[in-house]
Formats: sequence, structure tokens, C-alpha cells
Amino acid sequence: MTTTRILVLAGRGRHEDPWHDHAATSHRLALLLAGLDVGGRTADLAVRSTFPDALDDLDDVDLLVVNAGTSWPGLREAGIGPDDEAWAPFHARLDAWARDGGRILAVHQAANAFGDRPEWEEVLGGRWVPGESMHPPLGATTVPLAVGAHPITEGLAAVDVVDERYCRLRVAPTSQVLGWVTDDDGERHPALWVADGHGGRTVYSALGHDVRAYDSPSHAELLLRSATWLLEG
Repeated sequence: MTTTRILVLAGRGRHEDPWHDHAATSHRLALLLAGLDVGGRTADLAVRSTFPDALDDLDDVDLLVVNAGTSWPGLREAGIGPDDEAWAPFHARLDAWARDGGRILAVHQAANAFGDRPEWEEVLGGRWVPGESMHPPLGATTVPLAVGAHPITEGLAAVDVVDERYCRLRVAPTSQVLGWVTDDDGERHPALWVADGHGGRTVYSALGHDVRAYDSPSHAELLLRSATWLLEG
């Protein structure tokens, strides 16, 4: 029996902040995806922190899960950790792999990651815009899905979850939006989409602030469907 190699990239250092426990949420993602079985192939899963060499063997990866964000305030300004030059090969590998048919499942703060790399926005299909994007206070919410529009959401009408509602994200016109959140004024904002205009396949979900988001059965189902679709294509 062959295996599907899944790599969960957990934010650390310049890709973590004081408000997100990337280690805990990456652990929950790993537990969920470890049971994935696509075409009789079981999952061979690893979790790695974001270091410059974390993607050195990316060519052997079937699915990359990005659960990372932006740095602690003042970290980069203080010169802590490897500098931009040291990170350049990491980003070059990620971009080349993604455009060569790579499969990416990106969650929550991934929209705020790699802000110094404009190519990431194209691979992701959108991003968080500093000074414009925002979220109301964390709480219970329902995320309606575009039923009948895509295999990921077929027969799954909504996700009920305790989470943040990312609003005013910038979404590429080539991305297919499959789910929305509503802000406190009743305005609807894209929170789930698929993107393939870059040459690979990406699913981005704005959900996943902390471990409570992974207690939701409908959210778990959405993530499993997303991973399955990415790997089957």
C-alpha cells in the first residue's frame, strides 16, 4: 500500500504571534488528517515548525498544510532569527512547488503569512490586508457554504463553530468562494475559497483560531473534504 505524504507547517518565530497557538492547532490538524484515506493510500504525516529549511524536501510532499501567520510585534525589527536572505530559498521552493501542481490546504492566519512575499497572495488566492481586514470578537458562528457549487461543499450546508470571523479579506477574482462569515453589521465576507490560477490547487479556510474550532464536527468534515479534493485532483 502506498502512502500520501502530508506536511503540516506550524508557525514559529517570524511566523507566529502572541494570539495564536500554532503548535496546538497544528497538532489538532495532524490528528484529523492522520486518518485520511484517499484511493487506498494512508497518510504519512509530519508537523514542522517554520524554519528556513522546513521545506527542503518539499518535492516529496503530496499535501502541504499551512498553519502559520505573521511575527510577534517587534521581532523582525529587532533582528531576531534568520534574516530575509536566509528565508529566500524557503519562499522560492514553496512558490515553485505550488506552481508546479502543488496541493495546499491553508487555514486561518495563513492569509496573514509571508507578507513580504507578494507571490504568496497569488498562490493562496487572496490575503489579509493590514489596516483593512479585521475580525469581530471570537464567538459561536455559522458559516454558510455554497452547496452544489463544488465537491468540497456538496451536501454540507454550513459549518457551526466557535471561531474568529475574518472580514474584508482581499480575494482574487479567479478564486471560487465557497463560504462566508457575517460581520456584526450583517455584511457577508468570503471565508472559504479554492484557487488554481497559479498552476496548482489551494483551499483556504479562514477558520481555525484555536483548538475550539477543531471541536466542531462540521468544521472537521469541511477540512477532510478539502484535503480529499486536493489530493484526488
